[in-house]
Amino acid sequence: MTPRDVVRRNLNGASPDRIGVNFSGGRMNDMAGAGLGPVAGWEPRRWTEGQIEYYDDVWGNVWHRLVGMSRGGEIHSPALDDWSKLDGCKMPDLANPDRFRPAREHFASIADRYRLGGLPGFPFAICRYLRKMEVYFQDLIWERANVDRLHGQVTDLLEEMIVQWADAGADGIFFCEDWGVQNRLLISPRMWRQVFRPLFERLCGTARSRGLDVIMHSCGYVWDILDDLGECGVSAMQFDQPSIYGLERLAAKLKQHGMALHAPVDIQQVLPTGNRELIEAEAHRMVELFGGSFIAKDYPDLHGIGVLPEWDAWAYDVFAAEARAEG
Repeated sequence: MTPRDVVRRNLNGASPDRIGVNFSGGRMNDMAGAGLGPVAGWEPRRWTEGQIEYYDDVWGNVWHRLVGMSRGGEIHSPALDDWSKLDGCKMPDLANPDRFRPAREHFASIADRYRLGGLPGFPFAICRYLRKMEVYFQDLIWERANVDRLHGQVTDLLEEMIVQWADAGADGIFFCEDWGVQNRLLISPRMWRQVFRPLFERLCGTARSRGLDVIMHSCGYVWDILDDLGECGVSAMQFDQPSIYGLERLAAKLKQHGMALHAPVDIQQVLPTGNRELIEAEAHRMVELFGGSFIAKDYPDLHGIGVLPEWDAWAYDVFAAEARAEG
């Protein structure tokens, strides 16, 4: 069985021979992504004024950050700072088929691995920056008609990207959309179902109709919409803090919807402890609880969470040994 076969079965509840493994740094990795070509008509800008660095993104937003301090920064000037600009708002040319040529060539060369295409988010992750987060939350109440129009434009573009990923040979799509704080959603579950669930149904439906799995990353506590995400067609949840739910409880919920877990050992409660016995025990427990519906992974910014590489290696060694033993 190829790594691609293993992951497809991990994601679709088809009793694979082993867990999936997705680690960087030359370690065991069943999955592979692909880069895209440049966006026509956009040249990135970056400049510094005093201790503040500014840069733009492909959507037209301007970001700022403290030099040598923050890594990503925050929105300084949103592209859509006034709803009067909506009529003339032009989506970036992200779905141009020419951009996907490098991905198509790369995927053709790695047919034995599970090939994953990336999206820049679903509508919430994109639109909260186009309007600026605190303004966008008000818009959801006071500017619903304009929000729906903007969501529609962004969803149209994302659908086109999904189709291009399918044509490029992807097996699945991956997107990040952080929906929770530590103990609740950012908005009420009722509003999420009213405003966002139809968008998820549409985009996941497009992916599924093209034979693509859907893997979603989300930070925070999103328990209140896990049922919805499963019903919409999300194949796996990529959680970096799975312990926030209680692993037994989470395993039962995902199993109910035929969903998989794609996760490292918890990056808040376990990995940063540097306790080898605890880290190894947690890795074993994850394999035991999630079984063939589990894809183990690493966390990409160990320094940012105060984790030494050897702590991460303890978890990897357990996952890799389990995969080899099962396979």
